Amino acid sequence: MTTAPSRPSTATSLLAEELAGAVRGAVRFDTASRAMWSADSSNYRHVPIGVVQPVDADDVERAVEITRRHGVPLLPLGARTSICGQSINEAVVVDFHRHMHRVLEVDPDARTARVQPGTVLDDLRDAGRPHGLTFGPDPSTHNRCTLGGMIGNNACGSHSVAWGKTVDNVHELDVLLADGTRMTVGGEMDDAAIEAAAKRPGTEGRVYRDLRALRDRTADLVRTDTPDLTRRVSGYNVDQLLPEHGFDLARALVGTEGTCATILGATVRLVESPPARALAVLGFADAYTAADHVVPIREHSPLTIEGMDVGVIGALRAARPDDRTHEQLPRGTGWLYVETGGADRGEAEAKAEAIAKELAGATVDHKVVSDPTAMRGLWKIREDGAGIVTRGPGGVEAWPGWEDAAVQPAQFGNYLREFDALLSKHGRSGAYYGHFGDGCLHVRIDFDLLTTAGLRNFRGFLEDAADLAVAHGGSLSGEHGDGQARAELLSRMYSPRMIETFADFKAAWDPEGRMNPHRVVDPPRIDDDVRVFLGQPTIPTRTQLDLTHDGHPETGFGSAMRRCIGVAKCVTAQGGVMCPSYRVTGEEKHSTRGRARLLFEMASGQLVPDGWQSQEVHDALDLCLSCKGCSRDCPVGVDMATYKTEFLAQHYAGSRAKNRPRSHWSMGWLPAWLRIAGSIPGAPRLANALANRPALAGFAKKAGGIAPQRSIPPLAAKPLRRLLGKTDHAARPDVGKRILLWPDTFTEAFDPELALDAIAVLEALGYRVELPDGAVCCGLTWVTTGQVGAARKIIARSLERIRPWLEDGVPVVGLEPSCTAALRGDSLKVLGREHELAQTASASIRTFAEVLAEHTDELAGLADGSERSALVQIHCHQYAELGTDADRAVLSALGVQADVLDEGCCGLAGNFGFEDGHYEVSTACAERGLMPAVRAASGETTVLADGYSCRTQIRQLENGGHEPTHLASLAAQALGLRPGPRG
Repeated sequence: MTTAPSRPSTATSLLAEELAGAVRGAVRFDTASRAMWSADSSNYRHVPIGVVQPVDADDVERAVEITRRHGVPLLPLGARTSICGQSINEAVVVDFHRHMHRVLEVDPDARTARVQPGTVLDDLRDAGRPHGLTFGPDPSTHNRCTLGGMIGNNACGSHSVAWGKTVDNVHELDVLLADGTRMTVGGEMDDAAIEAAAKRPGTEGRVYRDLRALRDRTADLVRTDTPDLTRRVSGYNVDQLLPEHGFDLARALVGTEGTCATILGATVRLVESPPARALAVLGFADAYTAADHVVPIREHSPLTIEGMDVGVIGALRAARPDDRTHEQLPRGTGWLYVETGGADRGEAEAKAEAIAKELAGATVDHKVVSDPTAMRGLWKIREDGAGIVTRGPGGVEAWPGWEDAAVQPAQFGNYLREFDALLSKHGRSGAYYGHFGDGCLHVRIDFDLLTTAGLRNFRGFLEDAADLAVAHGGSLSGEHGDGQARAELLSRMYSPRMIETFADFKAAWDPEGRMNPHRVVDPPRIDDDVRVFLGQPTIPTRTQLDLTHDGHPETGFGSAMRRCIGVAKCVTAQGGVMCPSYRVTGEEKHSTRGRARLLFEMASGQLVPDGWQSQEVHDALDLCLSCKGCSRDCPVGVDMATYKTEFLAQHYAGSRAKNRPRSHWSMGWLPAWLRIAGSIPGAPRLANALANRPALAGFAKKAGGIAPQRSIPPLAAKPLRRLLGKTDHAARPDVGKRILLWPDTFTEAFDPELALDAIAVLEALGYRVELPDGAVCCGLTWVTTGQVGAARKIIARSLERIRPWLEDGVPVVGLEPSCTAALRGDSLKVLGREHELAQTASASIRTFAEVLAEHTDELAGLADGSERSALVQIHCHQYAELGTDADRAVLSALGVQADVLDEGCCGLAGNFGFEDGHYEVSTACAERGLMPAVRAASGETTVLADGYSCRTQIRQLENGGHEPTHLASLAAQALGLRPGPRG
């Protein structure tokens, strides 16, 4: 098992210095970068020598020349979502994902596009869309995988039954060899063209001569030894050298996993995208029966035939108990997704209905949908499958390893039955899904990768699984390539002479063996370099927070650090919430994945030293907004906000508390300071007056570690309880269904009038609104600053204060989303999941919208009927833990045309945006989408933001153009209880 030195040698330092002087892009040989690039989506770990992020082809050429002179290996890569270990190595990494990611040209007449290697697939599809064109292969990672990576792996995706693999869609490649030779290859060549190319000077001519000689001596072998499969991805595409395939060197390079050349650019083929699509979801008695019926469906020429087993749904329900998307599936325990296309929606739907009708005798149930929103919801289950099934019910860990073997579609049902028997033989289980129409199976298996005995079982299963696939005439890999996970097993699929042919093919391009060595050719063992086996924690892992969803608290942190498996949804550019700081900076250490890698290495202690005192981890977590977006968006459920809290708690434990930043004392203890100010008559007005004096405000901000660019939000003249004392609320009849209003710190101190609106609306619906007898707090500001001990006392005291209502079964309604989410989720982590009051409070807490959603008919009857429109910014904590279905239902009942933004975090995120040093990132988050949308909204449009942080960010960046409001105020206006919306 290989390891890399934690400190660079003198030679490595000289290499880094020379690269930094020659390359305009970033050169990263620091410990944190090497740690973050040491893993991909596979089971393996290989620490790179360093990372180069070139800005253009000239940078790449300079980097290749310098590494050639130093005699070190090279690894070109894209988004690092590879599952087989081909995108990690002890090499100098050339990372194209950061800069070289442009679509250079789309030629709609030729149906081609020229792209840089770091181009994200969705960006290419967006460029082709205006012309009715798309790139056919579409892996589930389409919003972050790169064209260079797809070419390296010969990626396929769900539409391969219609449009083939990447190899079928590549026209030309601009490549750079390890010795600095630059070549353009691609297209069919006859003998005359090959002869002319072979006469070119230098390395280029030699490559053509060597490959021609290889073809001539192995043609018959290649024809007989290459399985006739649409999904044969294992090994090199040496069959593309055959005369019948036109000696196409571009296609021959597809799937070489960076072992032969570096791709500088590619010309790819585009296909016509049907204007409309429909989806037939067919439910079968089991996945075997589903697999048995793919061949007759293929005769209808659908766009895709995807399959899924009920185990995926079990994993989904365990990971996301509140997610009801799976309820949209028809009855069954095995499903096929069959997508059809047409000139219009009716034609596409008719094709889908025809397939469903023909299979009616074999299915248990079916559903045909053509509404794009409904289709997206169903596809999301399938696309998130790779992440969802990494944790099964009860938190059982599942891993790749035997990820995507493929057989002939006609053999697929029998293969699946025998595969399940093989799992049972080895005492393993796994949930599977895959490209059933092409006979390709994806599965995550509950391997034990933490013990020596477990690794022996892992190896034995892989060997038997390889033999089973070959016995069915299949390929070890049907999509994800070979890497370290497959390459050692290729000798079970190919003859010794074919293995030699692969070695000769690589040698023709890379005679010195410097391109991504030991992948495909001369491979390491499949059970070496296993990341979680080698990286088991060496630091104390007992946590201050309850991480029992990841294992026992004694080992909870170690299990949590294994949670990230590199799905990389956190490095997407848009959609959802995660990861706000990455989307602003583009830095790997600001992605959820990058932070998780550093925490993993910190726990193991091999590369990132100093344990809980690690400066590398501290720096990476500094720009984590604790928005919780990853806990919802990450298919694996990585919860970086919780991990940050745990790290801060450990980092500043005991005597180290004195080293906490000033903002932890000012904003972490903000509820306490506000409560003191609210108890003194006149104090809010005095504080506001002082805050408006620049010199005094500047001193206060510096003392509190607050960004000097920030304005201090004004306090309400009277906090909520004192304001209620001036109303007739206390004198109202003691009737109606009881409900307890949670008077959170922000509503009480800053926006108490929205609480009056909420009370008015609830009373109009027949509720008797009650308040706790004294001050309460969810403890969130202490949680986000890692002051877990203080948070524990505050939450316990607050829950004890509302115990009478909890014991009487009185629902608790929260107005501030972050506080409501904290009571529903964080209280269990802080107090422990077995804490009785925390459990009861978590089950009792409701958002204001959730309460109102039980009265939509009444709301519709009480509303004044006025036409209203609203631009809605969902608070990140609500998005992550509470959901938005109730809000949408209430707005609809009130007659509000709602435009719910999908622009991510507002960037303020509680204390984050106020902390000194965070202002630029905070405002950049808002300017990515939220603030342009607010400024573009008409004057009649209500800007709805239930979160106090969101409202504050909008107020401070909009400068009075739109006054954001809360749902309570909008509802009070619509019901005629208040004159107009207000914050």
